[in-house]
Amino acid sequence: MRTDASFEGMRWLTVGPSSQPEVEIGLVRPGDNPHNSSADLEAIQTLIAKGSMNGIIFLTDDCDATFERIRASGAEVLQEPIDQPYGVRDCAFRDPTGNMLRFSQNRGG
Repeated sequence: MRTDASFEGMRWLTVGPSSQPEVEIGLVRPGDNPHNSSADLEAIQTLIAKGSMNGIIFLTDDCDATFERIRASGAEVLQEPIDQPYGVRDCAFRDPTGNMLRFSQNRGG
């Protein structure tokens, strides 16, 4: 985690790999965006709840170990590790605000 900040009723986190200090991924609750109308916010929350919004994909060297570590923390599992036909083994979780987070391991070839 890089940042955990609050400002005028908003809160956001930024995360990034320690080996890439120039990379920062921002995580913000949809309701915290002051530029969304109430209709937009409702539509966004509906799409997130359905799993229709793409999430963030993190690469890992060991999908199964990553899955077990995150599941043990109490995270909501959306998909256990499976081999995908497009060459990766991946799994998915939902973060506390409903966003999908995927963890993907390249199977080579």
